Amino acid sequence: MAMAREVSALVLLLVVSVVAAAVAAGADQESDRIRELPGQPPNVDFSQYSGYVTVNPARGRALFYWLVEAVPAAGPIAPLVLWLNGGPGCSSVGYGASEEVGPFRIRPDGQTLYLNRNSWNKAANLLFLESPAGVGFSYSNSSLDLYTAGDAKTALDSYTFLVNWLERFPQYKYREFYIAGESYAGHYVPQLAQIIYEKNKGIQNPTINLKGFMVGNAVTDDYHDYLGTFEYWWTHGLISDKTYHNLKATCLLESSQHPSPDCVKNLNLASAEEGNIDPYSLNTKPCNDTASLKLGLGYNDYGPQNIPYILCSFFEHANSPTLCHSDIVGSYWADSPRSMLPIYQELIAAGIKIWVFSGDTDAVVPVTATRYSIDALKLPTLVNWYPWLEVGVKFTKD
Repeated sequence: MAMAREVSALVLLLVVSVVAAAVAAGADQESDRIRELPGQPPNVDFSQYSGYVTVNPARGRALFYWLVEAVPAAGPIAPLVLWLNGGPGCSSVGYGASEEVGPFRIRPDGQTLYLNRNSWNKAANLLFLESPAGVGFSYSNSSLDLYTAGDAKTALDSYTFLVNWLERFPQYKYREFYIAGESYAGHYVPQLAQIIYEKNKGIQNPTINLKGFMVGNAVTDDYHDYLGTFEYWWTHGLISDKTYHNLKATCLLESSQHPSPDCVKNLNLASAEEGNIDPYSLNTKPCNDTASLKLGLGYNDYGPQNIPYILCSFFEHANSPTLCHSDIVGSYWADSPRSMLPIYQELIAAGIKIWVFSGDTDAVVPVTATRYSIDALKLPTLVNWYPWLEVGVKFTKD
């Protein structure tokens, strides 16, 4: 009888604890809710949240997120997609969310927004993460963290963020989960996927239900990336024969993040020969605003991260001095493995879905670099090459 009472008391305690945790999570969610962004159009039918998640209490390191939930038409259990921008040092809010896959676009007046008809939140819940600390809105109370960032710490912090974020948003536990990103996120994405895969081993129903990842114009393998990039520049008439030869002679065996002085010299010469172009989109007119060029990618004066009243909609600490250290983070990047292909091999064998895509006018990590890198995996071709056509403005046909 006494044992039954003890068991009943224990069960009651567990129920109370679970209820209390759920109430706390709900309160945290509500405090992170974005009621409305300034200049937001009236016909918005999805919820938004933003805030900080601490990943290292001892050092005061916290990462900023912006969650854009899926539109109702996507269904009640639409997957969760974590988006990461590369660099290293580019803002996922200023770039991925505001200029690429996010729900809004910024009008030329710099004050108002309109809906992006191609937003990925038409199919999934989008979680934009500013990573690592020192990039965008993410910060650390230890300035040393800005000078010691690297691949390993970034991946571990991103994993810690996910674990802690899911405690705040428990409705996304066990949901189908994907990771996506571009450029140097070609490192971030597979490295984070590998950690999740390793942590999930032996767990029947993992909280982080990783199904796959996708990367675009992704830094993948230094040797093959260099080989394909130099070929792209040369075949598109951007560099001379001599520079093409010198690049292959001095850079092919170098690290993309820590190249030799000779390699850097020839890369700078290639940049001079290319001239005033937009290397991320060769058919796009380049921006000639020197102030914007000096600020770097993701720091346009019309960007949401640089408008104070929009910052206040995101979070309370809009004047934090640690918002714009991405140049420092990238300049002092530590570890950077030369190839992600071993991770690809491991995750492919484990059944993780991988989608690699490339825009064919990107001269920074061009399609030729991706082809050489993926070809190095020596995977069998199951489906022959075929066109992917855009028909009208509402759908695609493959």
